[in-house]
Amino acid sequence: MSAVSPARATADILLDIGAVHINAGQPFTLTSGKASPVYIDGRKLIAYLNERRAVTDMAAQLLTQICDLDNVDYIAGGETAGIAYAAFLSEALSKPMLYVRKKPKGFGRGAQIEGDLRKGAKVLLVEDLTTDGGSKIVFADALRDAGGVVADVFSVFFYGIYPQSEKILADAGLRLHYLATWADVLAAARGRQLFAGAALDTVEEYLKDPDGWSLAHSA
Repeated sequence: MSAVSPARATADILLDIGAVHINAGQPFTLTSGKASPVYIDGRKLIAYLNERRAVTDMAAQLLTQICDLDNVDYIAGGETAGIAYAAFLSEALSKPMLYVRKKPKGFGRGAQIEGDLRKGAKVLLVEDLTTDGGSKIVFADALRDAGGVVADVFSVFFYGIYPQSEKILADAGLRLHYLATWADVLAAARGRQLFAGAALDTVEEYLKDPDGWSLAHSA
């Protein structure tokens, strides 16, 4: 029997812990304001010790294979969900950690970067999930403004449905790495018959045309 791929293993874990939500009747509203029949609760994983260790191990293996980790000085997590994943990977990869706020805090030092970022240091940005990539650019720009060098972004889950997302990141000088996408979760859910067929058909319809689906189902 062939080994399960990291993408399928990650999809199975997200399904097992109930992090995958489907509700076509009352669509979810994403941070972009768009309507969606599906939602991934990436924060839920931090409460499951064995599962989060498995995901962290897969992430560490992936990043070891595709990133020049010898030249990475820090692992940085984006506020808020990315902070926990950055902590897990910081420990797994034996790299110091930072975290990045969405905007500078309005008191004390007014810091946007927490930790001790050296000028010219190379930083790997970590998040729980990526939709169109816009928030990753905000975090990367903050790190760069503070003197960091950012070229790689890791996300446990990547929507993988917006054609422009990887171009948006590439134009910002960022390479995106991830474990699983909605296509992986949909395939796992169908194979395991975890949701009604009609619900999964709706998800597939959405994945093929997320903007069109959102326009048709927005309030």
